[in-house]
Amino acid sequence: MTPEETSKKMLEQILPLLKEGQTVEIRPQGTSMFPLLTEGRDSVILQALGNTMPKRGDLLLYQRNSGLLVLHRVCRFQKDGCYFVGDNQTDVEGPLALTQILAKVTHIRRKNRLFSVKHPVYLLISRIWLFLRPIRPYISRPLGMLWRTIRHNM
Repeated sequence: MTPEETSKKMLEQILPLLKEGQTVEIRPQGTSMFPLLTEGRDSVILQALGNTMPKRGDLLLYQRNSGLLVLHRVCRFQKDGCYFVGDNQTDVEGPLALTQILAKVTHIRRKNRLFSVKHPVYLLISRIWLFLRPIRPYISRPLGMLWRTIRHNM
């Protein structure tokens, strides 16, 4: 099954629930949101956007013109639309119309612990990581080595 076919099947399952006002839990696939979301470990709770306007830093589920569903972070708004970037990417995608946005992430489940994306620590880390987007390729490897060293010595 192609990624687009998988997205279509998922959309058929979750869109009616979101329209009814229910929340939906999904497991992100791929590495585009690493290190803040890890495939196979984390899941996210989605809620319909409703009448709220997305903000810079929000984690949103949107549909590309190809039909593919993507979970990325808002990096900026301009008159022509909304621009997104993955936490493990430097290339910005956009503009996308607000009508392409399907849901926002309200919570993240990691190792059976649920936390809000409004938690101050998460907000701080995600905003710093978004701010560092232009230099991520230069700092990712040293930060990874530092993190592994810290975890190894714990």
